[in-house]
Amino acid sequence: MRVVIGWIGRPHGVRGEVAVDIRTDEPERRFAIGATLHCRDAELTVVGARRHGQRMLVRFADIDDRTTAEELAGSPLEADVDVTELPDDEDAFYDYQLRGMTVVSNGQDIGVVTDIRHGSHQDTLVLDVSGNEVLVPFVPSLVPHVDVNASVLHVADIAGLLDPDQAEEA
Repeated sequence: MRVVIGWIGRPHGVRGEVAVDIRTDEPERRFAIGATLHCRDAELTVVGARRHGQRMLVRFADIDDRTTAEELAGSPLEADVDVTELPDDEDAFYDYQLRGMTVVSNGQDIGVVTDIRHGSHQDTLVLDVSGNEVLVPFVPSLVPHVDVNASVLHVADIAGLLDPDQAEEA
């Protein structure tokens, strides 16, 4: 199974190195030299990686100029993970763990998680609430509790968050 571990940003320099917004709690492991990552339909092999503030600067085999690196900008980077593997951080989740979870708000089952959209700065949960697609930013203030063992995800009871008609009234 593949998980998003980062988003490729702008090239850094002229030799194909790219800035990557990290989306993993294990960057040293995921961006280790020799690691194979997936971007669009291509496999990329890491030949160099180093921290640069909150980002990683990564070099890949066969990407040795700025022009080629620019073509990757804005793309997610994915890594293969074993489905029995769990994140080290208790507040981190793989997509496969979240899909299908029951969504609870104000003590009531209100829907199910159908997907996760990965953005460059935050993830967004895609929920099916009474047959309607609802997008909820996956941040602690809106999703205060996730119980993987019970397959339940709690969403804050905020007017308009789960029902757009309430937003207009609020």
